[in-house]
Amino acid sequence: MKSRTLLIIAGILVGLLLLVGSFSVGMFVGGVFAEEDTSVSEILPEILPQLTPDVTSANTSAPIDQDTLFEPFWQVWEIVHKQFVDQPVDDVILMRGAIQGMLGSLGDQHTSYMDPEQYRQANIPLKGEYEGIGAWVDVTTEYLTVVSPMPGSPAEKAGIKAGDQVIAIDGEDMTGIDANLALRRVLGPAGTPVTLTILREGEAEPFDVTLTRAKIVVPTVTSKMIDEKIGYIQLSTFGDTTTADLRKALEDLRAQKPTGLILDLRNNGGGGLQTSIEVASEFIGDGVIMYEEYGDGSRDTYTAIKGGLATEIPIVVLINEGSASASEIVAGAIQDTGRGQLVGVTSFGKGSVQNWIPLKDDQGAVRVTIARWLTPNERTIHEIGLEPDVIVELTEEDVTAERDPQLDKAIELLTQP
Repeated sequence: MKSRTLLIIAGILVGLLLLVGSFSVGMFVGGVFAEEDTSVSEILPEILPQLTPDVTSANTSAPIDQDTLFEPFWQVWEIVHKQFVDQPVDDVILMRGAIQGMLGSLGDQHTSYMDPEQYRQANIPLKGEYEGIGAWVDVTTEYLTVVSPMPGSPAEKAGIKAGDQVIAIDGEDMTGIDANLALRRVLGPAGTPVTLTILREGEAEPFDVTLTRAKIVVPTVTSKMIDEKIGYIQLSTFGDTTTADLRKALEDLRAQKPTGLILDLRNNGGGGLQTSIEVASEFIGDGVIMYEEYGDGSRDTYTAIKGGLATEIPIVVLINEGSASASEIVAGAIQDTGRGQLVGVTSFGKGSVQNWIPLKDDQGAVRVTIARWLTPNERTIHEIGLEPDVIVELTEEDVTAERDPQLDKAIELLTQP
């Protein structure tokens, strides 16, 4: 019993200790459990024989005997293998369900287990392209929830908005269905249709939206000059090439001698932490960009990287309810340092930091919240968001009429005497 107990503990903890990241389903569906069964050891990574984690109770500092602690787990394991109606059950699914339940019990919506396919999908937006509707989504909520549609995507063209909840897909109710599974059903070959039933705040009834999936090339940076005076840069994500793409855009714009710069972070769902520091450093010459605060009260301080290309030019940053995570790090730093003003509406409010930790042998990954981040003025924006210096709404009527009052305000601020 003890060897099996240590196996299940270590199999999980080895994955948790492989910190190489950046920033469910528990169905009972394998063989009959026996004392000599090796199915679990074939699934989980090999462990060091000397690994003996010291687990303590939440109510006492005394170590808990491992056999005693895991006795209920193994009792349930045997019951399922011997008595569950649909045999044989799948040990892989049982193992993944156990990990999922463990992380879920922490009560943090951003700490979770991803199976291999979910982990692949979670990394798609940072890799460049995929096939689907083109929206950043939150899979930690009851229903698959849109964080922001990607510019020019089928989702944006169909009017999908930040905060929309997908309660049915192609007529199938998603109540009780893990949002990761719902995401799989939204993704699909380019050219095929998918109908989403949307629950939107402010709407009395859910409504259907039919979209045609497309090959989504995830944009990173677009830039242009406005009225030959103002440089405009739109960041759509914080991915692998964002920093290099941004520097190239800034070099091109600087050659045209703009008098001001607009950084558009609207509907930017975020990305890598290090990328956010690099991006902010292009606009902030020195000082703190953000603090990372851990559970024990300790902190890491991230400061501006020298050599930014736009640290002196006047700047206005556009944000909205779809600006999240890394976008908020950049916008918060620019606001707190007095480097520029924020225009738009309150941002999404994701102020936590996660490590994505791949498990050995392509067994998926765990996403663990390791810290909260604070702005240079030590503000936390988690579930609060950043409030703009100048609040400007963008209404349905504006969108229909192809007006952009938020952009207009940013231009006004940069051109007024």
